[in-house]
Amino acid sequence: MTAGMLLDALAFAAAGLAAVPAVLTATNLTRFRRSPPAGRAAGPVSVLVPARDEETSIERACRSILASRDVELELIVLDDDSRDATADIVRRLAAEDPRLRLLAGRPLPSGWCGKQHACSQLAEAASHELLVFLDADVTIRPDCLARGLAMLEGSDVSLQSGFPRQRTGSLVEWLLLPLIHYILLGFLPLGISRRNSSPSLAAGCGQMFFTSREAYLAAGGHAAIRASLHDGIKLPRAYRRAGLKTDIFDASDTAECRMYTRGGDVLRGLAKNATEGMAAPRAVIPATILLAGGQVLPSLLAIRGLATGWADFSPPATAAVAVAVLLSFAPRLVEAFRFRSSLASVVVHPVAVLVFLLIQWYGVLRRAAGMKASWKGRSLAPQ
Repeated sequence: MTAGMLLDALAFAAAGLAAVPAVLTATNLTRFRRSPPAGRAAGPVSVLVPARDEETSIERACRSILASRDVELELIVLDDDSRDATADIVRRLAAEDPRLRLLAGRPLPSGWCGKQHACSQLAEAASHELLVFLDADVTIRPDCLARGLAMLEGSDVSLQSGFPRQRTGSLVEWLLLPLIHYILLGFLPLGISRRNSSPSLAAGCGQMFFTSREAYLAAGGHAAIRASLHDGIKLPRAYRRAGLKTDIFDASDTAECRMYTRGGDVLRGLAKNATEGMAAPRAVIPATILLAGGQVLPSLLAIRGLATGWADFSPPATAAVAVAVLLSFAPRLVEAFRFRSSLASVVVHPVAVLVFLLIQWYGVLRRAAGMKASWKGRSLAPQ
């Protein structure tokens, strides 16, 4: 095979691979709905927030929850053996508002992930039938809870998961975190997921879950995923294994989250979750082919073509490269407007995908070597 033939083959392959997430994204954007307006007052509801070393975000999160409208609520924050002022801040806020309660977490048992243990204790302490789990770095608008509960109660779904808008600060956050929506909408067939109850088609965001106590207990609660590091995927799968329906919705207009505040935390956070998501043993190779071939390769081919005046490409292959580049960037551009992420980060989309893939493979190799990760001062079992 000559160099020209190889480049032509790569051009057509790149266009085909880029088309898959582009078509899925276009379809999913019409299905990834925002929560409806609340028609009546909601609740009573228990809002449950696990917190470990969250002194920089916990006050903002609590105040935003307590400012909720059209909902009767209690807010329970579990202090998971924080080494900073998290508990003191919550204790001060609880003295101001009786709806807020501070719960001291029990020691972490063997075989449990810290967050899953914290959420399990929170569910035990909840007073109400409706439960909302929120991460401590999530802030919500006053209508968020009422609208999310309206979506839950107006459907036959037992677990609704909202995806907040992701705020970014550091360069690594800016580069990688917009991929959350890109991966979700570009690789999950949302229509099929809603019709098919297979756990393999479950999706969710661990930052925001709406459910009922009855459904939560039927699914086994967080005890069913006690060792998991990735409740965003594993909790919806537990519900589906119990015969319950799950769904996702766009919460970018009612909530926002600053997941990480340092670039190193982004890398460690994505790596610790990798092997329970796209870097799972059966998924990592197909995901690599789709992402590298459809998102990185088009730009590499375009650079080669521009550098050589397209001398090595046939006219059809030249057109295929142009189509591949367009298809690779278009979803990110549309999502930047929809979810209010950085337009500038769209330009470096291929770089972001390449870095993301390297993190996934690092997770695979770390698991193969039996290495332990650590998070917030805790050693985590190999996944």
